[in-house]
Amino acid sequence: MKREILDMIKEYETIIIHRHVRPDPDAYGSQGGLAEVLKASFPDKNIYTVGREEETLNFMRRLDVIPDETYNGALVIITDTANQERICDERYRLGDKVIKIDHHPNEDPYGDLLWVDTDASSVSEMIYEFYLFGKDLGLKMSDEAARLLYAGIVGDTGRFLYPSTTEKTFSYAGELIHYNFSRNDLYDKMYELSPNVVKLNGYVLLNFEMSNDGVASMILRKELLQEYGIRASEASLLVSTLGNVAGIKAWVFFIEEEDQIRVRLRSKGPVINGVAKKYKGGGHPLAAGASIFSWDEMDDVIRDLKEVCAKQ
Repeated sequence: MKREILDMIKEYETIIIHRHVRPDPDAYGSQGGLAEVLKASFPDKNIYTVGREEETLNFMRRLDVIPDETYNGALVIITDTANQERICDERYRLGDKVIKIDHHPNEDPYGDLLWVDTDASSVSEMIYEFYLFGKDLGLKMSDEAARLLYAGIVGDTGRFLYPSTTEKTFSYAGELIHYNFSRNDLYDKMYELSPNVVKLNGYVLLNFEMSNDGVASMILRKELLQEYGIRASEASLLVSTLGNVAGIKAWVFFIEEEDQIRVRLRSKGPVINGVAKKYKGGGHPLAAGASIFSWDEMDDVIRDLKEVCAKQ
């Protein structure tokens, strides 16, 4: 499949790279890392990265603004996006061909070419593997591509703490750090929190609820977010906070936005992406997300999470 993808890339003069809505470091890392590899390898091609920018990730990359006409005869590559509903910028449909590169369960096999590896720690890891495959066939790595891919791997492995981290992950990360970029600067920007977010984190630690069966929950209503002066996307940075709590099996954050309530699910063992799927979401076995549109559904989500944990 990697050879087919490379052959298709060589065919097109214009390549537009998308990723998922509400991006995380792996979304930006795989999207931008691939773009920088292709720019270094094929300087005569037109390479664009598009989508709605996430302010907290501007340090990684600023995205391109292009007209619809750019998609005429273009190849579209979509990274780190399990299903079509989550693709940021629906203009991906205007392209000539679509390639999907992802590491989530392949429940929506869209695209003309698909490369899905659920064993990969991140799509950034996959993009580096793609480079290794093609480095004797014209692909080149740059310092900026290495910085972005490294950030994506670090982000999706929780600084190499998550179970998805493999020997391959460490090997690739070890190779990437030989390129010219500052890891310290990258870490500072990835994990630095504003004072308001730190204060909200204190609220989370003081107010989360945990049942005797190891299921925890946290409710962050929009009035509370306004009180602390932070956005819902910033609040989502705190979801992993409860992972250090002794006795916890799985937990859920309910983060209210203007038009919906984001459901962020995490687990230390029980497979919880089935719960997310029930609410039109999805994700990894131990980290998933969905949306609900009424607080009346909150108890249903918690009940479903408890049922999953009770079986394991």
